[in-house]
Amino acid sequence: MNRRNLLLGSVAVLGLGGWYMTSNRSTTTVAFPDAPLPGAANAQTTTGDVDTSSIPDMISGNPDATVEVIEYASFTCPHCATFHTGAFKKLKSEYIDTGKIKFIYREVYFDRFGLWASLIARCGGEEKFFGIADLIYADQDGWSRAGDPAAIVEELRKIGRLAGLDNETLEACLQDGDRAQNLVAWYQENAKADGIDSTPSFVINGKKHANMSYEDMKAIIDEALAN
Repeated sequence: MNRRNLLLGSVAVLGLGGWYMTSNRSTTTVAFPDAPLPGAANAQTTTGDVDTSSIPDMISGNPDATVEVIEYASFTCPHCATFHTGAFKKLKSEYIDTGKIKFIYREVYFDRFGLWASLIARCGGEEKFFGIADLIYADQDGWSRAGDPAAIVEELRKIGRLAGLDNETLEACLQDGDRAQNLVAWYQENAKADGIDSTPSFVINGKKHANMSYEDMKAIIDEALAN
């Protein structure tokens, strides 16, 4: 998502402009009459006191592989959806499932909807994460354009239920403001450390790469495997 600066994304997620706390749409009646909007509405600022150690990386493939591929992506990024519904399937088949690489997925948050999607994807733990992420990306056009925030979050709940999560579990995940706060701080730390300024971005054995064709990615990975 080259059209959006990550710093502006942080401002949007954290509500630093004040919109989330002042808009008439800052509450939803989907779950409870006075329930706050999930996740991002409660993540107002990040401070040095935020403990990001509770946020695990989502890892697939061989944890001991000599080649590590980190993807930085946003659930609301169209280019990320294109990657995950296309090239990622080849990457998974040829390199992840065969144990040739260690694959790490790290979320980037441009907006509260992407944060909510992340809360749903992580709600089932690492075991369910990649399956739920696939569902979220496959239906990105549907849930992200469902209408107002209440409609969008309900579509995300449907994805969670499709993945086998019950309503009580989903609601607990969506209403976990501390978790949302930690995720935002975690994202900011990672993005700063790896110099991430667009999505999808890839860090392959420590070197950052912008979005690329699968053929180009394959060449980079094969070269790393050969060394």
